[in-house]
Amino acid sequence: MKKKARIIASYLPQFHPIPENDKWWGKGFTEWTNVGKRKPLFKGHYQPKVPSELGYYDLRVSESRVAQAKMAKEYGIEGFCYWHYWFGNGKRLLERPFNEVLASGDPDFPFCLGWANETWKGFSYGANGRNPLIEQLYPGDQDFIDHFNEILPALKDKRYINVKGKPLFLIFRPSEIPNVKHFIDLWQKLAIKNGLAGIHFVGQTYHLEEVETILSNNYDAVNIVRLKSCYSQDNRFLTKLKRKLTKVPNLVNYKDIIKVLVGQEEKNNNIYPTLMPNYDHSPRTGNKGLILHESTPKLFKKHMADVMEVIEQKPDEDKIVFLKSWNEWAEGNYVEPDLKYGLDYLKAIKDGLK
Repeated sequence: MKKKARIIASYLPQFHPIPENDKWWGKGFTEWTNVGKRKPLFKGHYQPKVPSELGYYDLRVSESRVAQAKMAKEYGIEGFCYWHYWFGNGKRLLERPFNEVLASGDPDFPFCLGWANETWKGFSYGANGRNPLIEQLYPGDQDFIDHFNEILPALKDKRYINVKGKPLFLIFRPSEIPNVKHFIDLWQKLAIKNGLAGIHFVGQTYHLEEVETILSNNYDAVNIVRLKSCYSQDNRFLTKLKRKLTKVPNLVNYKDIIKVLVGQEEKNNNIYPTLMPNYDHSPRTGNKGLILHESTPKLFKKHMADVMEVIEQKPDEDKIVFLKSWNEWAEGNYVEPDLKYGLDYLKAIKDGLK
C-alpha cells in the first residue's frame, strides 16, 4: 500500500525550567511564560492561545510525553523531530525530555533529531536586549566526534526515523558549520564505523536560493520553510517604518499566502516541503514579529492539499513533510489542541492523508 506522506513534526522541548532560563528570564521560566501573558495587539488578534486537552504540561512528566505521542499517532503523524541543542565543548540545553524518552523506551513512537545550531539571543524587551545569551561554537574535530558519540545511542534506537536505511538528521543552519563538507564526511565515516549505513543529512533553509548550495555541500536533502515568502523584499523598509509608527506587527493574512507556502521545487525527491498551520511570533517579540493572521483549520486543510499534491509522485521513502510545528506555542505555531479550535488542525491532517 502506497504511503500518502511521512509527516515529521518539529518538537520543542522548552516546557520545563532549566537554570540558564531562570538566570536569563526569571525563576521558573518555560515556553508557557510568554504564552500566558500575551494580550491582543489589535482588534481580531487571536491571543492569548490556551491549550486544552494536553493542558499547560511539564515535559519532565512522562505522562505528558506519552499523551502527545498517542495524539500525534492517532492523527497520522509519523514521528517527532526533537530540537537538539549542542553549543560546542559538550554544552547542551533542554536535553532532559528527549534523554528520558531515549532511556525509558517510552513513548514507543518514532523520532529523529534536529540540531538547532544557533546562538541564543534575548529579545528587544528583556534578557539583555539582542545580546547573545549563549553562543553556538564549532571548536573543531574533537567536538564533532564528541557530539556524534553523544547522539549515537539515539541513532541506533529502533524508534529512530530512517530514510533508505540511514537515520535522518536535520540541521537548522546548514551553511553555518565551518567546512561543512568535512563535518558531514567525518560523521558519515563515524556512522559506518559504528555499524550504521550512514546518515541522511537534511539542511533546513528559509531561502529558496540556498537550496543548491546546501545540496552541493553533501547534504542528502533540503527542507524549505517558505516563511520568507510572506515578506516583500521590495517594501521591507516601508513595512518596518509602518510598524514603527503604528505599533502594529507585520500582518500577513493566512489565506493570501497559502499559495506560496509550497512550490514546484518540492516535487524533487530531495526537497522536502513544510506544512505550516499557523504563525504568530508576538508572544516573544511583541509588535516586532510576523503574524499569519486568521489562520483556520479549514484554510490549513487547503494548504495540506497543496503539500500532498507536490509529493504525490515521489517514492514512498521520499514523501517526507516537515510539520512546523507540533508545539511552538510562543510562535503561535502548533497543532496541539487549544480552546478555540480543539483538535481541528489535527483532524485536517488526518483528513488530508485520506
